[in-house]
Amino acid sequence: MAEREKDPELGLSPSLEQPISASEKEQRQQEDMAGSTTATESEETIYEKDDGSYQTPSSGIITKKDNGAVPSFGRQRSNNGYGVDELSEDQVVEGGDAEISAAASVPPQRIDHDDESDPFLVSWEGGNSDPMNPRSWPTWRKWMIVTITCFGAFCVTNASAIYTATYAQMDAEFGTTRLVATVGLSTYVLGIALGPFWSPLAEFYGRRPIYLCSFAAFFVWMIPSAVAKNIQTMIVVRFFQGLAGSAFLSVSGGTVGDMFTRDTMAAPMAIFAVSPFVGPATGPLFGGLINYYTSWRWTYYVFLIWIFVLFWAIALFVPETYHPVLLKQKAQRLRKQTSDARYRAPMETMSKSVTATVAYSLLRPFQLLIREPMCLILDLYSAILLGVLYLFFGAFPLVFGNNYGFNLWQVGLTFLGIFVAAIVAALSTPIWHNVRNGLVEKRRLSEGEGAEARDEPEDQLPCVIVAAPLITGGLFMFGFTTYPWVHWMVPVIGSGFFGLGTLLAFTGIFTFLVDAYPRYAASALAGNAFVRCSFGAIFPLFGVQMYEKLGYQWASALLAFLTLAMLPFPYLFFIYGKQIRAKSRFASAS
Repeated sequence: MAEREKDPELGLSPSLEQPISASEKEQRQQEDMAGSTTATESEETIYEKDDGSYQTPSSGIITKKDNGAVPSFGRQRSNNGYGVDELSEDQVVEGGDAEISAAASVPPQRIDHDDESDPFLVSWEGGNSDPMNPRSWPTWRKWMIVTITCFGAFCVTNASAIYTATYAQMDAEFGTTRLVATVGLSTYVLGIALGPFWSPLAEFYGRRPIYLCSFAAFFVWMIPSAVAKNIQTMIVVRFFQGLAGSAFLSVSGGTVGDMFTRDTMAAPMAIFAVSPFVGPATGPLFGGLINYYTSWRWTYYVFLIWIFVLFWAIALFVPETYHPVLLKQKAQRLRKQTSDARYRAPMETMSKSVTATVAYSLLRPFQLLIREPMCLILDLYSAILLGVLYLFFGAFPLVFGNNYGFNLWQVGLTFLGIFVAAIVAALSTPIWHNVRNGLVEKRRLSEGEGAEARDEPEDQLPCVIVAAPLITGGLFMFGFTTYPWVHWMVPVIGSGFFGLGTLLAFTGIFTFLVDAYPRYAASALAGNAFVRCSFGAIFPLFGVQMYEKLGYQWASALLAFLTLAMLPFPYLFFIYGKQIRAKSRFASAS
């Protein structure tokens, strides 16, 4: 599209948008850390905004090129909150993920079809001030929605770990072994592993239907757990519980971006980001309290009540927030009010197939895992960390029960070290933001005056570099202080260092993947989630046996040595990542 002169009637201006600053990019990345999706590549109509930027029917914002040309449309914000900045001309790679925006800015005021204006394209009147735009809602209402969705994410992830508190009573009633009972934990986590592949459905149906269907299915599949007569039933239904809950996790992240602008989203996004990590850490505590004082079946009765309340909270207080779907509803209302069928929303111009979109979302993550060494190694590192976390659900009862005589709920309290560490890691976000800004400024100064301040994907890795020794040191500290004559607080502190490093590593790895593989950000994150959850499902199956055979000290040391082997890679990628990306088919080159 050629650059046009200013049209007073349409508000078009030839002025160009300035390059994205490092701080603005960081704000965008805060949006990006809540979920992922992929969709099929498609040709989309181009919208031009008053500020000179462009937007597609899926509401993805793209900045205008310096030469006036329209950027490529392979990199748009996903419907679950992930998004990336536009590639430069020399970075364009064919066939990238076309990711539909959930956190898009103001939809356009105009559509062009071969330079002919279309006044019937429905958009927000007054931008964010449109009454139907979620960003115009009262602050109290937006925070109420965030609170409900955070509790939903917390509920789903808490259910994975609370199951471990039922082992003793369930083993006795069903006459099964601890290893067989642990399979129920693994099948649940495997169900969650499929979550990222649900997210393309939001592109077609919005968030609210998926919320409601997810929690309805979650409730239904929780019932067999409460009334199960054998361990086989428990193992099977646990998989479907995880699968149902994963649908909620896969699309809920973008809700924050739907309602808050980049300037106001930091606080709600920080709360939402930590919710899924707090869930597993508190599961053994809640489960321990329930199972210590009553039957293991009450674990699921409590969850049924919790899910029921959350379902109705979502049904009554969480409306649709996905911008393209809301614009479609607005178009339908206009067609009904005016009896004019020409009104339509941007998403009504798309011709994507649900089957093709979901199929595409299954393919790309595995291509990246096979062909990209940085992606594979960092995915393996994060997978080991989640695997160790879930292995601890079996190890902690052995260590603290046998060494210190802790009962069930007291063992649950020992997970508070990881819980507190996760909160500390979340609060440290501004520190790493300043570190990244410092690296950008240092690069600008080294290139001379007048050079553009530009950040690199490797700028996301310092927190992982710091996290790596915390993780390894924390595991060694936990392992070699698990003696009866050492105060129980010492191994808890060691587990806290592990938890702190783990959340810092997750944060850095996720943002690095978004930055290093911008056209395939959603696929990179979906692959990461799949590998992580697969390890989270496998590690608990051998954890108890390993601790019993090797002893508490050397079993923990083995895990520490495993993380020690991965320790150099974040630093190596920080130093040599740019050269590796330059040779990559999928990664950005700068």
